[in-house]
Amino acid sequence: MSRRPFTAVLAANTISIAGSSLTLIGVPWFVLQTTGSAGRAGIVAFCATLPVVVAALVGGPVIDRIGRRRVSAASDLICAVSVGAIPLLHHAGLLEFWMLCALMAVGGLVHTPGLTARYVLLPSLAEHAGTTVARAASLYDAVSRGARMIGAALAGVLIAAFGAETVLLLDAATFTVSALLVAAFLRGVPAAEPQRAAEKASFAGYRAELAEGWAFLTRSRLLMGITLMVMMTNGLDQGWASVLLPVHGDEVLGGATALGLMISLFGGFALLGALLYGAWGERYPRRVVFAVAFLLCGAPRFVTAAFTDTPLPLAVTMALSGLGAGVLNPILTTVVYEKVPEELRSRVSGVSTAGCELAMPMGGLAAGLLVDGFGVTRALLLFGGAYLLTTLTPLLFPAWRGLNAPAAVSRTERPLPGSVPAGRSPHPSER
Repeated sequence: MSRRPFTAVLAANTISIAGSSLTLIGVPWFVLQTTGSAGRAGIVAFCATLPVVVAALVGGPVIDRIGRRRVSAASDLICAVSVGAIPLLHHAGLLEFWMLCALMAVGGLVHTPGLTARYVLLPSLAEHAGTTVARAASLYDAVSRGARMIGAALAGVLIAAFGAETVLLLDAATFTVSALLVAAFLRGVPAAEPQRAAEKASFAGYRAELAEGWAFLTRSRLLMGITLMVMMTNGLDQGWASVLLPVHGDEVLGGATALGLMISLFGGFALLGALLYGAWGERYPRRVVFAVAFLLCGAPRFVTAAFTDTPLPLAVTMALSGLGAGVLNPILTTVVYEKVPEELRSRVSGVSTAGCELAMPMGGLAAGLLVDGFGVTRALLLFGGAYLLTTLTPLLFPAWRGLNAPAAVSRTERPLPGSVPAGRSPHPSER
């Protein structure tokens, strides 16, 4: 029994996600400052997220065959190159808009398999560390939230002091450190190494493994309900993060420092929410906690930003929204590990991630076009209304009662409707 592999993954995620927060602010700010167009910021977001869907859909079987440790490390190294190339090309006067879109697409293509590879390792790492899956999932999400808070605050300061290019270079460095930690400390963990397949690798076998994950995903109304709900909220969140909040920050909040503060508040209180759920959340019905938390973290941000022209009301709303958001991933992660057998987690997680991220490319693009066409206030209200309708679904549909009914499922068992939640993974997108 050893805590080192689990600690290494937590450290890798902390460093990597802190760097991602720099890019979350740095790339939209870079586009807005160099082009002055919300529409172009939306196009960049579209290019960054469209390959994510493809990678998530086909990546599950590949992750198992190549090995979760190798996939995670290689993913981070490629992301380091793609992110680091943006400021270097810009400094040399060679960066064209299509190059920026292409580099962001490369990062999107390889990043999700790396996240999935680490995510599906949690049960094995928790067992190695001598802790429960629920506590490991809460800690995993808590450090991610804390890293996002630190990274966002740092991004605002760095952009104001040194420019967006500096932030992107720092993010490239965090990817590299994350890759080294995973490569060094997960060596020898059986679940992190390539999984032996019963048959030789072939396209037909690959397609069968992918179909197996898809079939497992679709046999439950709860599983599909979670996937569809998070698909919608991920799309709306992508529009918020990549276009709506940066434009609002530029026009109303006073610059990148205030923008970083808002994201930092959200991340800090999300960390608190994750820790609170880890300590006391298991005492309460998951469905009620999940529904209330999603209502709190969604629409209020959009509506407050639409009707305020000072930072304080939005800052308070972002803090409360973050508190609700911090509860979501521990619930979903725990239920996934209870329901999906270990040998299917990569496949189910890959397919569910593809479904959950299907709307993300359109979220950023739609937000950019709406802002250019109708203004940021109307765009915020439209997105907020859609978010509210989406987050009402756990209270309206009976299938969601399955959140409160943990039960072991074997690989050959056909799950009953409402018994199988999705796997990163239907939780709201991270990096």
